[in-house]
Amino acid sequence: MPTDLSTSRSRTPARTTPRRAHDDAPDTAALFTRLAALGEGPERDALRAELVAAWLPMAHRIAGRFRDRGESVEDLRQVAALGLVKAVDRYDPARGAFESYAVPTVTGEIKRHFRDRMWALRVPRRVQELRNRVRLARRDLTQLPGTPEPTVADLAAHTGLTEDEVNAGLEALESFSTLSLDAELSTGEDGHSLADTLGETDACYDVVVDREAAKAGLRRLPERERAILYMRFFEDMTQSRIAESLGISQMHVSRLISRSCARVRAEALGRSA
Repeated sequence: MPTDLSTSRSRTPARTTPRRAHDDAPDTAALFTRLAALGEGPERDALRAELVAAWLPMAHRIAGRFRDRGESVEDLRQVAALGLVKAVDRYDPARGAFESYAVPTVTGEIKRHFRDRMWALRVPRRVQELRNRVRLARRDLTQLPGTPEPTVADLAAHTGLTEDEVNAGLEALESFSTLSLDAELSTGEDGHSLADTLGETDACYDVVVDREAAKAGLRRLPERERAILYMRFFEDMTQSRIAESLGISQMHVSRLISRSCARVRAEALGRSA
């Protein structure tokens, strides 16, 4: 008797166990439904902790994708666990499988960690966003083997940014870590550090500014007071010698010096004496 193969195939039992991409995706649909129906209390807290523990291997797997980026795996796992807790608290069983909601939530938490915490030098959010746009544009423009490195103009045209914005994004690409000023220079064997190449503030500039600011006030002093200041500060004469030279008391010389300096200082600072 001939067999109806089409009927035979149609009666083959369907697969009852859903195929999962990973072994760390437990079947917790019933637990989430129960969690959604519970109010605040010890029972809900215990069930929530059970769900977090059940899905923790998945969070650790996602954290492993970001290894070798300057952060320890243990710290990444803690960040991923935080993202998992947020996913458990916010998940609505009516909106589909938990895994499809939890994976982007945990991944986003880790990416935020790198964006906000892994910069040795605090970079404005705007520059971080420019960095990400430039990074993605470079990836898009170099997908084909042998494609040359895109120029700043190419990146600007691809992203719609200005060339200045692209340059800021390119600089931020290497800004996760900083170099110590005590680090030795790679060139030469003289043991010089990076700090040795940096300029220092020259105190002589302050002297020039002070002299220019005091010049007008000095010119307006009476001739005798200008002479006293010159003998005291340029010829390094003592007050007693100045007094003897001018035929006045040392106390009078002291008062004239104090009064003259106060007047010049007040004029230099824009105040009335």
